[in-house]
Amino acid sequence: MADLIVYGILVIILLVVFFAYLMIRRTVTGFKEGMERGNGR
Repeated sequence: MADLIVYGILVIILLVVFFAYLMIRRTVTGFKEGMERGNGR
């Protein structure tokens, strides 16, 4: 039973890290595009 709890915690941690990675990558790409547009392109 303890194994199921540990696996559940690991899955939740992986999902949180995955969503955080997607949000950070989207923010970084949007920031880079904003910088390129701001340079007069």
